[in-house]
Amino acid sequence: MARKTPYNPKETEPRWRKAWDEADAFKAVASGDKPKYFVLEMFPYPSGRIHIGHVRNYAMGDVIARYKKAQGFNVLHPMGWDAFGMPAENAAMQSGGHPRDWTYGNIAIMREQLKQMGLAIDWSREFATCDPDYYVHEQRMFLEFWKKGFIERKESMVNWDPVDQTVLANEQVIDGKGWRSGAAVERRRLSQWFFRITDRADDLLAALEDGRLEGWPDNVKTMQKNWIGKSKGLKMRFHAVQGAPRGFETIEIYTTRPDTLFGASFVGVSPDHPLAAEFAQHDPKLQAFITECQGAGTSEEAIEKAEKRGYRLPMLVRHPFVEGKSLPVYVANFILMQYGTGAIFACPAHDQRDLDFARKYDLDVIPVVCPPDADPKTFDIEDEAYIGPGTIFNSDFLNGLPVEDALPKAIARIEEIGDGQGTTNYRLRDWGISRQRYWGCPIPVIHCEKCGVVPVPEQDLPVKLPDEADFSKPGNPLDRNPDFVNVACPECGADARRETDTFDTFVDSSWYFARFAAPAPAAPTDPDEASYWLPVDQYIGGIEHAILHLLYARYYTRNMMECGHVSVAEPFQNLFTQGMVVHETYLDADETKKLKDRWLFPEQVERKGGKVINIETGKEVIVGSIEKMSKSKKNVVSPEEIAQTYGADAARWFMLSDSPPERDVEWSEAGVEGAWRLVNRIWDLCEPHKGIFARAGAEIPAGMDPDLRRLTHATIDGVTEDIEHFRFNKAIARLYEFINGLKKAGSSVSEEAVCEGLSALTRLIAPFIPHLAEECWAHLGGTGLVCDAPWPKAEKALLVAETIIMPVQVNGKRRTEITVPADADKETVETLALADDAVQRHLDGMQIVKLIVVPGRIINIVVKP
Repeated sequence: MARKTPYNPKETEPRWRKAWDEADAFKAVASGDKPKYFVLEMFPYPSGRIHIGHVRNYAMGDVIARYKKAQGFNVLHPMGWDAFGMPAENAAMQSGGHPRDWTYGNIAIMREQLKQMGLAIDWSREFATCDPDYYVHEQRMFLEFWKKGFIERKESMVNWDPVDQTVLANEQVIDGKGWRSGAAVERRRLSQWFFRITDRADDLLAALEDGRLEGWPDNVKTMQKNWIGKSKGLKMRFHAVQGAPRGFETIEIYTTRPDTLFGASFVGVSPDHPLAAEFAQHDPKLQAFITECQGAGTSEEAIEKAEKRGYRLPMLVRHPFVEGKSLPVYVANFILMQYGTGAIFACPAHDQRDLDFARKYDLDVIPVVCPPDADPKTFDIEDEAYIGPGTIFNSDFLNGLPVEDALPKAIARIEEIGDGQGTTNYRLRDWGISRQRYWGCPIPVIHCEKCGVVPVPEQDLPVKLPDEADFSKPGNPLDRNPDFVNVACPECGADARRETDTFDTFVDSSWYFARFAAPAPAAPTDPDEASYWLPVDQYIGGIEHAILHLLYARYYTRNMMECGHVSVAEPFQNLFTQGMVVHETYLDADETKKLKDRWLFPEQVERKGGKVINIETGKEVIVGSIEKMSKSKKNVVSPEEIAQTYGADAARWFMLSDSPPERDVEWSEAGVEGAWRLVNRIWDLCEPHKGIFARAGAEIPAGMDPDLRRLTHATIDGVTEDIEHFRFNKAIARLYEFINGLKKAGSSVSEEAVCEGLSALTRLIAPFIPHLAEECWAHLGGTGLVCDAPWPKAEKALLVAETIIMPVQVNGKRRTEITVPADADKETVETLALADDAVQRHLDGMQIVKLIVVPGRIINIVVKP
């Protein structure tokens, strides 16, 4: 007996990757003779090294890309780098190096790591968003959008870190302090650049509901709907009756609950409201309160958790419906200037924040909505506001109306008295794109005292980042670079100053997919190429990007379409959000160390005697929770180490097989070891049949080896269906069964049927474990590369089973199973069941009361003595 050749991924995997490169196997070329398919994973930030969590994301896209290619599609599957951003600046501050060197160095490492995973990527289209050849077009589009009115410069309140001298997002303000500097954050009014995304709010919302995004998960669409937050309500004025400063005789508010106006107990304004600023000029205590509010967190979560506090102003306003009633006015820390008008009327009985505030300051709590199961005579509010449906009471002309009928009636009355009008409002705010940092795309404008804000002339683009950047001091290095800042005004020639803010990195990622469609033209896109490839047929990425990135990309694409760069408004036809890869965390027990220095990598620990031990010190470590892989907590696994030990295919197989792709998967050494055993089983199955494709006849006589042939074609049909619906783990389970069936068939079947089965197997596994598939294909005598081979097609006639297996129960207990013809009628099934020996033993001495046949599923016999 010939000795089997063992499978060696260290030798075979690099060889097949070289073969793909030499054949340009995955190069995408626009062509009219095939249907196109654009598959894209959200591109990575080049932070240093990829971990096994990245592998799962890109392996999913790779399965789809290879599968569609085999089906005859012209596939575009590109890769690039979301390369601007703060981590590069942080690294430069710590190391004294340059963000550019750090970024491109990381890209080189990560590129090789991704290539090692055998991804079917067209690397000729690769770019990084920090390449001037990329961001020059971002600058061109900015000027184009500005000219068309899609962009404006306006003042807004921002979180300002006085030490780092930069604007912070709400999420970067932690307990009122800058996330990096620890300095108390200030609220400042600065001039910023904004995309006017609110102008497109209606269309962005409509597309979520009218079928244009039918291929998106419902939960993502719901998240975007809630973020846009369209609401119909009332914009109205409260008139001052006492204490109003000149110019503030009315306070304008927006409310979605005018039906509760009779329950109003106060009017509140934001600490950033002009009315608060006016009073604070002459009230140091109020100014101190405002300063304190401005130093606290401004995210919705932070405000929700914070104690509700206020400062009463010496001003009263008139209730619009109750004659002679006036309401106090407070500056309240839970009101945000950027939502609505920055002012509210408060109905504590039916809003929890208002209720908490009212209880603290001993204000009226007047219930005006009675729940369906309550009596208005006894219904009262204690510690929890009632926000459900019901009937209006304590409300004069609204009494007895359900909430939905009271809303328009209250609006109509305010409109009738001339104090407001019904209107539509959005939670969505315009997109602020100004960032005070070096490592970003420069905003291409110049500030001239005479001419104002002037666009950089087209011939002077790109505005490149200067090579030198000093990170030894806080703040934006561009502000301290005179060669960059000092320029002549392009209109009048006078001394002027270049804009030193750079773009929010969400701008970079809001159009990169369009650049992938044509990476080399002198314009942002080649319209013909973009029309051919766009929209992206399948987009894959994490749920954490479900709102901002996807919403901004949808908005930006609409702007590009209006400017003629693309022909679609929606960039992503189908969206899939994959689960995370999670792993245990390990913490050194030494509490004298800083927390960041206590985290341990998985390879730094081992299990001994039921304990987890630090390999270096021999001491027991703290096993933390199972969390998403992250470099900060070091619970990451390197794909390079896995590939060195088991091969890239085994890592891919485990990532795709362990759980449904939309759910999290816990990485385990045992799991990848199981995948490695499967790789070897497949090779052991194929190895004895070297050259079989040339030997076996192409035609298989009708009726030959029906069981194996039915299994082969059922597997083809099932795996095809599973890949189409992202059921990768189910597809792999079917392949396990198929492998077992091929092995079980052994020498009892014809070489022709074995050849058909092995040919199908190698092509079906190719999207999942491509290196092994190529090795098996070549060994079996396949022509060319398996990645170029057509996808196998199931013969429908062989999908119809001739027989089926049906379980038989006696009095509800399963006693046996019988094989019956697939087209057997009820009487035949009953006869075969009653004739079975096992059934006869359980019927001995019993009387049949009932015999139930569920066609194709089960037989149940009810008996009694």
